[in-house]
Amino acid sequence: MTAALAGCTASFQREEATAHGRRGKADAPDGYAPAPVPCPESRPFVRSAENLSSQETAWLERRGNITTPALVDFLERAGITGLDVRAHVQSVVDRGLILPRIGIAVSGGGYRALMNGAGAISAFDSRTANSTAPGQLGGVLQAATYLSGLSGGSWLVGSLYTQNFTTVDSIIDATEGFLSELWEFNETILEGPATLSVGDYYRALHDAVDAKANAGYNTTIADYWGRSLSYQLVNATDGGPGYTFSSIANDTAFAEASIPMPILVALERPAGQLLIPANSTVVEFNPWEMGSYDPGNPAFAPLRYVGSRFTNGSLSPGSECIAGVDNVGFVMGTSSSLFNEPFLQISRVEGVPDFLVRSLNATLARIGEENQDVASWPNPFFQYNAQQNRNANSSILALVDGGEDLQNIPLHPLLWSLRSVDVILAVDSSADTPNHWPNGTALVATYERSLGNDSQASAAFPSVPDQNTFINLGLNSRPTFFGCDPANMTRPGPLVVYLPNAPYTYYSNVSTFKLEYTTEERQLIIQNGYNVVTMANASVDAQWPACLGCALLSRSFHRTNTDFPALCADCFDRYCWNGTVNTTTPVVYEPGQIVVEEAPSSASYGRTTFSSVLYLVVVGLHFFMFLA
Repeated sequence: MTAALAGCTASFQREEATAHGRRGKADAPDGYAPAPVPCPESRPFVRSAENLSSQETAWLERRGNITTPALVDFLERAGITGLDVRAHVQSVVDRGLILPRIGIAVSGGGYRALMNGAGAISAFDSRTANSTAPGQLGGVLQAATYLSGLSGGSWLVGSLYTQNFTTVDSIIDATEGFLSELWEFNETILEGPATLSVGDYYRALHDAVDAKANAGYNTTIADYWGRSLSYQLVNATDGGPGYTFSSIANDTAFAEASIPMPILVALERPAGQLLIPANSTVVEFNPWEMGSYDPGNPAFAPLRYVGSRFTNGSLSPGSECIAGVDNVGFVMGTSSSLFNEPFLQISRVEGVPDFLVRSLNATLARIGEENQDVASWPNPFFQYNAQQNRNANSSILALVDGGEDLQNIPLHPLLWSLRSVDVILAVDSSADTPNHWPNGTALVATYERSLGNDSQASAAFPSVPDQNTFINLGLNSRPTFFGCDPANMTRPGPLVVYLPNAPYTYYSNVSTFKLEYTTEERQLIIQNGYNVVTMANASVDAQWPACLGCALLSRSFHRTNTDFPALCADCFDRYCWNGTVNTTTPVVYEPGQIVVEEAPSSASYGRTTFSSVLYLVVVGLHFFMFLA
């Protein structure tokens, strides 16, 4: 263990070195256009999801040598009285048991989710200034094994990893250099970055997507969407057309397992359908592969070569290896392709004239019928596993926003039983209520899906109450633990620490469809996200860091038959959902400021309006014009 702690120190030094000055390598063969590359000695193939990939298995062994001392460091600072942290961890090692494995999941919700999630990641990151002081949570990120993102959360994860897993602070505090050009949300995707004229910006978008089309690949609105996002999240100069998600696997820090494994999430949309069924296949993107462990098509394809012509899981001897399809902006755009969402929501908005609803629905239906509202991927699972694979006969894999089945927190990849995740920190920035606050819908959706899932590939998901109970009991305004007693679960599964967006120091309930923010708004929302997960630097509960530490150790306590320290027992009494429900319909949820009495009003954000939905429609149609 002493050697492991020394290795951790060296790892932190490497992480610090990458925090401020390097961008990832652009390794696509021809910018945004997919193109042939030399095939590796072992030709790429599609594999069954019976096991983790050999790359992930080897990586996990390396990662465990780093997360263990990082976890010990955090727990010793957290102040769990009555527990010798080092002795407990050593007892786990001596028995050959799995040490606590942590996953962090950042929800969708547009820019709101990116910024709120950024505050959370900043709070968990030991590289953030003062994050290891009393009352802080710095080091949890270094102790985490997985970091998943969906939709707006995928923007955060993708952006950080493309910059060699830099810190949030290094972006928002940068005054010069390429980091200072990122996350400039005062310049919308309709305008482009300040470094380009509007004409040059749109010409660059068109040329990049046109090059992909000329290479023989289907393009949709999601290509323009992803390219636009890239100017804000990857590279303001040219949107980073050559940056791929698979290139993360070759980044030194990731290859050495000194940073968590990133996973982005999307949903498969069956051909000919607009609505997303509850059992849609959840597709993940990790640095090595894309695929799913879902019963609908439990298979993974090598992400770098996903544009190659796979048939029944393999490449014919004479076929080329193609790279470049997994452009990082396209992956982020795939996870957030919300362009059919107005079609699903517009009829629910109050006060919209019927004729206008019919007109907009007809236009969006046409886009949907032409399959332009999805991200169109070459299907690496063509003719593979035809008995289970519902899209085995299609050469195109249509993917949409990962939250369209209401599972807006990317929990799915962290529930794969083979990943043995003990605890998930679920950062929820969803806009479930009329005033854009979460009400537990994402957890409810994942729980309900788990009830109909008999696959042993999935870990058990803890019971959660209905949305009314979340509001009536205040479970959506403070951290709550679900699954505290594993004996109440049908099979092994994680404890979920629910961290919902709430107004600690700022009303961060901005609309998902709001695309423009001043620098001040950005900073305030990120700071509020920091306060959400730290409970305002433990000012709301001085024992919160210790309570979170107890949650991180909970499963290892059970595995080793260790008695809970009295402090942990008290924490669980306060933070664990005890099964109580209150299904009474609540009044409109309008939370007050938690820490500061005088604060900007949330009235300007209000309930979902026709204008905010229409704005997203206009954005979608704006890009669609390029495809006509």
